[in-house]
Amino acid sequence: MPPLRALLAVPVSLALLALAPAASSPPETPPADALLPLLRTQGAAPAAALLAREETGTRYAEAGPGIHLADHFRAGSITKTLIAAVVLQLAAEHRLKLSDTVEQHLPGLVHGSGNDGRTMTLRALLTHTSGLNDFTLDTRGLVPLSPLQAVRLALTHPPADPGRYSYSNTNYVVLGMVIQQVTGDAYATEAERRIIVPLGLTGTSFPGSRTSLPAPHGRAYTADGTDVTALDPRVAGAAGELVTTLADLDRLYAALLGGRLLPPHWLHEMMDTRTAHGLYGMGLFPVKLPCGTTVWGHNGRITGSYVRTAATVDGRRVLTFRVNTTALTDPDLEPALLAAEFCPRTQ
Repeated sequence: MPPLRALLAVPVSLALLALAPAASSPPETPPADALLPLLRTQGAAPAAALLAREETGTRYAEAGPGIHLADHFRAGSITKTLIAAVVLQLAAEHRLKLSDTVEQHLPGLVHGSGNDGRTMTLRALLTHTSGLNDFTLDTRGLVPLSPLQAVRLALTHPPADPGRYSYSNTNYVVLGMVIQQVTGDAYATEAERRIIVPLGLTGTSFPGSRTSLPAPHGRAYTADGTDVTALDPRVAGAAGELVTTLADLDRLYAALLGGRLLPPHWLHEMMDTRTAHGLYGMGLFPVKLPCGTTVWGHNGRITGSYVRTAATVDGRRVLTFRVNTTALTDPDLEPALLAAEFCPRTQ
């Protein structure tokens, strides 16, 4: 999704000001931790948690019942970071080119309603500039589909203007199909072999059609309080299937931005936002905070879960937070929390 506004809401600003302790007060609660309860109250989330990874160690905080550090949860579109990293590794191995067209790898897949795979490149898929319609606009993220069904549904709609940034889950479903065509293995198999196992992400998995979460886990809810813990991940596929933990996401983004997954040239390509007019790289997007710091990462939204990971450009500081419901109702809380974590604090 496009980067959220990097402005602090007035109520949040007041909350931050209220945190300043008197000289005799005990050690101050980090501002990001202090904002965490607001995700639960103003955001109507049953519970929220965060894990910050810093050079001095890690810091965990939670707000609300039924949420814990070791929980497994659905990460939604954070899956795109892994899919993009696999594609870029294949490019580094000269097994594909970003200038390749979809037609070259998947002949006849993309055609109809003005869509044309002969002119649609892998770079356009990675940067959401292909124009492909988002199939989840029709399914609302509730209908399990095969990759082919998802693409065919998207192709019942005309494309957006080619070259214009238009976020679409269909792009990454197609990339998942490209990975299988190039390697002979499913995208999940390649991501596990190339990323999950080497980094020791023991809480991370691609569940396929498995509707249950690994233990331990809490519950997941829609905005109206419906329990949706059991969910068929095929509602998202390669665009949002991932199940993971807070610690694994912090480790993933620290490794990626720290240069452990991609050669420098290809990490630079991943973080090049020019194709998407500054809004998106490839499975990553930047957010410039009010203090001038830019953080990189991705968010993930799937029924019953909202997750956000952000990191400094070198990966040395990473923050992941989540709520066990589908979305935040106050969009100002996310940039406020990122600013509280990554912007220098004045005394």
